[in-house]
Amino acid sequence: MSKPKVLVNRDDIPTAGLDLLRTKCKLTILPGSNSTREEILRAIPGHDGFYFFGHVNVNTDFLDIAGPSLKVISTISAGFDHLDVPEIKRRGIKVGHTPIVLNAAVAEIAVMLLLNAARRAHESRSLLERGKVEAKPQWLLGQDIRGSTVGIVGLGMIGLAIANRLVPFEVGRFLYTGHAPKKSADEIGAEFVSLDDLLELSDFVIVATPLTIETHGLFDDAAFDKMKKTAVFINIGRGAVVKTDALLRALKEKKIFAAGLDVVDPEPLPKDHELLTLPNLEIVPHIGSATIKTRRDMAIVAAQNITNALEGKPLVYPL
Repeated sequence: MSKPKVLVNRDDIPTAGLDLLRTKCKLTILPGSNSTREEILRAIPGHDGFYFFGHVNVNTDFLDIAGPSLKVISTISAGFDHLDVPEIKRRGIKVGHTPIVLNAAVAEIAVMLLLNAARRAHESRSLLERGKVEAKPQWLLGQDIRGSTVGIVGLGMIGLAIANRLVPFEVGRFLYTGHAPKKSADEIGAEFVSLDDLLELSDFVIVATPLTIETHGLFDDAAFDKMKKTAVFINIGRGAVVKTDALLRALKEKKIFAAGLDVVDPEPLPKDHELLTLPNLEIVPHIGSATIKTRRDMAIVAAQNITNALEGKPLVYPL
C-alpha cells in the first residue's frame, strides 16, 4: 500500500517533525521558507494532509482547490484564527494545532516584556547608548510588581502559566476576566471581574486571549482611557485584539505608562511604524514560542496530529 501524501509548506521546519512524518507519509516539501499562497495552492491537490508553519489562510477557496483527497490539516501553532475551522470540519477534514507545549515559552516572554516595560529597559538602553545617563535619585523610575494588581484578559492555560510565574514576584492581587469564572483560578487566588473593573483596577494588564469575533479590536481608545496612567499593558495573544492606533495614542499621550508586545497588527510591524519610535514600548517580533525545545515539540505534535488522523486515530490536539 502506498503511503499517504502530505504537503509541507516550507523546508525549515524542525527535522524532528519531518522525520516523524516520513516514517508513515510521503512528503512534498516546498523549498525555502517563504512559499506564496499561489505556490501552496498549485501543490496541494492530490495530497492527503497539509502540515504547515505560518499564517496560511485555509478557507473555502483553499479547500476547493485542495479537493476531496485532503483528510487532515495540522498547523504548527496554538492560534488558529487563520483557519476556517467550521468549514474545514463541515467537509469532514480533521484539523489540529499545537497548544500546551508552548505555554511555558510564551509565559516566559510575557514576563520578560512585563519586566522590561515596567523598568523601562528599552528607554534605558537608548539613553545609555546616547551618553545621557544621569545620577539622580528620581531618574528613570519604573513600576513595581511587588504589591501590584495584575489583570489577565483570558485566563486560559497560557494566562495561568504567566500568573504562576509572577507569584514569586509578590504580586498583591490577581484579577481576570472572560466568559465565566474558572476553577483553575483558585490555585493563584485570582478574582473574576468585569473587563471594565479589570482595566480600572490593574497595574498590569496582560492580554492572553485568542482572536475571535468577540475579541477583535477589544482594546480601543475607550479601553485605554479606563486604565491607570501608571498601568503597563502586555499583549502576547493576537495583534488584532488591539487597535494599533489606539495603543499608539495611549502611549504617546501617556494615558498608560508603557506597553510590551509580542504580537501586533499589522504583523510584522513596518520598520518605519511610529510605534517603534516610542521610548515606552517594549516589542519583539512574535517570538513567544521561539525556543529550540518548544519549536521542536510543536513540530512533533503537529506531525502526530497528521499521522494519527491518517491512521483513523484521535488527533493529539484537535480543534
